[in-house]
Amino acid sequence: MSTDIVHLDQFREENIALNIFNAIRREDSNTVSASEIFAALEANGVDRRDRRIRKTVERLSAYESGERLDFNAFHEALSKENATLIHRSLSGDLIIPDFAEFRHRMINIFEYCREFTGGEVAGYIPQLARVDPELYALGVCSVDGQQFSHGDDDETYCVQSTCKPINYAIALDLVGQQTVHSHVGREPSGRSFNELTLNGKGLPHNPMINAGAIMCASLIKPHQPLADRFDYIMSVWRALAGGRKTGFDNSVYLSEKATADRNFALAYFMRENNAFPPDTNIIDTLDFYFQCCSITLDARQMAVIAASLANGGVCPLTNRRVFQTETVKNCLSLMYSCGMYDFSGEYAFTVGIPAKSGVSGALMMVVPGVCGVALWSPRLDALGNSVRGVEFSRRLVDVFAFHTYANMTDDYRLIDPRQSEIERHADASVHLCAAAARGDLGEIRRLSANGVDPGMADYDGRTALHLAACEGRASVVAYLLDRCSQIMPRDRWGNTPLDDARREGREEIVAIMERRLAQDHAQAEATDPAQNAGELG
Repeated sequence: MSTDIVHLDQFREENIALNIFNAIRREDSNTVSASEIFAALEANGVDRRDRRIRKTVERLSAYESGERLDFNAFHEALSKENATLIHRSLSGDLIIPDFAEFRHRMINIFEYCREFTGGEVAGYIPQLARVDPELYALGVCSVDGQQFSHGDDDETYCVQSTCKPINYAIALDLVGQQTVHSHVGREPSGRSFNELTLNGKGLPHNPMINAGAIMCASLIKPHQPLADRFDYIMSVWRALAGGRKTGFDNSVYLSEKATADRNFALAYFMRENNAFPPDTNIIDTLDFYFQCCSITLDARQMAVIAASLANGGVCPLTNRRVFQTETVKNCLSLMYSCGMYDFSGEYAFTVGIPAKSGVSGALMMVVPGVCGVALWSPRLDALGNSVRGVEFSRRLVDVFAFHTYANMTDDYRLIDPRQSEIERHADASVHLCAAAARGDLGEIRRLSANGVDPGMADYDGRTALHLAACEGRASVVAYLLDRCSQIMPRDRWGNTPLDDARREGREEIVAIMERRLAQDHAQAEATDPAQNAGELG
């Protein structure tokens, strides 16, 4: 039984490797070069710096001097953990199948909008007034982690008000929707973003204007030291950006703090109306808010952050869940209705996607289920939005059918909705079990993030945990043990994953599973009502 499974898995693995090899090699050659492999991946949006293909890139680095690889050498260099993503990329099986054409069109829109040179840089914050108005950058990241950037994409800029949806989402995840919205409303204000006004309940109108953003800042770990609160914020930005560190511009922070009379007035006005939680430290809250506005990143990072929102809170480069799905739904709803200052209604009508702008010239756009887009151009219109950013948005929805964020194509979905329930289950279980047998933890995380139950079984009752245990995939076993409701399911022959591990001599897996069973047993004894009653008696 287990030998047949191993042989079948080896056949599938070699078949995937051969498909990838044939997709890359020229018709007149039986070899490929490392540069050809990287070029094929990058043409499909998978950058060689992508952590999801790190092992394969490391192995191929030995061939970058020009040495060519035949199939055997390529198969040896191809990491099993990376094979699924590489195969899906080259097979056109990612959300944007023709990524080269998509990139070409995006760059055309970007260059067309370069000619829009109206507007002025933000003058009320001295450090922002000194930014070169000609700087211009674009970043794009799909929900499958396909990426490209263009223009001044190595320049960093302050996030400014694009931190507002992130802080709102953080507050929602930390204290819950009911608590957050007992202190901040969720309606467009119809007023300037920094106007001294509250709604009929004496609360800031929404989290996307200054008063609401200050309120959200007051809800984020308020009892911790300011340094720890900011460290936490930075860790969330880093997780959303796929692990790349974001920076901090101290001069902008000091400049903004020194010219913050209106924000101080807003905070004291809210305190006068008892809008803040009890014992809120106004000065610390404002300091924290100014720090959040002074975080820096580049367009490529911001695109990944937008893609994490487009992907329901899961970063597409790590498959790590950063925000809960309900949190992202609420956040995108308010970005859609309130994210573009006094232009929000017109933007929702003409562009029709959730977005947030900042007075640094930043613009973050989210196409749910498809991609995140970041554009940076410091010249602002009279309402505080990037001139080029607004024009780019308009042209974007003329070229692509992105208007209204409910418009998601079937291409990104894991499972075809036209399939029967039985077909869906079989298809998902095949993907899951095959990934577990290969040790492809990245694919398992992707499937899990897309709603596939990690404990689902195939027609023989065999689960991903069975296959991972049989093949000795320790990291996959550890991951599945934490996520499967049943850690010792039985297949139709009555075997558990532990039985498979013992039969195949997988000592490390046996140790992991026995340790987990012992922990569960100890926890069950500690919480057993009958035992507790006996001890109390």
